[in-house]
Amino acid sequence: MPITIGKKVESDFSNPLGLLSDCHRRIEQFLGVLIEVTDQAWGAELSDDQRNGLEVALKYFREATPKHTSDEEESLFPRMIESSDERARSAISRLDELHADHEKADAVHAEVETLGSQWLSEGVVSSESIDRLRGLLEQLQSTYEKHIAVEDNEIFPLAGQILSGADIAAVGQEMAARRATKLRALESRKDADNQ
Repeated sequence: MPITIGKKVESDFSNPLGLLSDCHRRIEQFLGVLIEVTDQAWGAELSDDQRNGLEVALKYFREATPKHTSDEEESLFPRMIESSDERARSAISRLDELHADHEKADAVHAEVETLGSQWLSEGVVSSESIDRLRGLLEQLQSTYEKHIAVEDNEIFPLAGQILSGADIAAVGQEMAARRATKLRALESRKDADNQ
């Protein structure tokens, strides 16, 4: 099962709402890898491809997903709540639901990490552990399907309508800072491409 790392994404930090949506595609992809490996190997010895897929997917959820959650919870959602646009009021209850989803997913991911790491270190896991892992992955899949649909179809488009250009740019800068990326380098590259 080949994993593509470093694949060019459609958006960058100058389009943070698009970048957040792109991250959802990666969440779906890596969750799919976890499900596929679990269903194929079912607790037995992992092939090299399965081991690589499990390692990469666990690392993604361990390192990238918390940044994505912070992008939303610390950068995007507070600006939407602070917006004077009346449409923001209707979104506040949805933001509370999304926050609850984040907390639920964090707890489930912690257990997936434990079980996945055990599988990697021990080579095999018990039928009870694999049943538990598969159940956790089903929970994540169900949570993410609803969660991502709300964000991609409701919250991100609304944010694009109610937030100022400066607010959206600030979200992108904060996202870049979380990843220790220099937004100016990206802008310089775009400027050079446009000359």
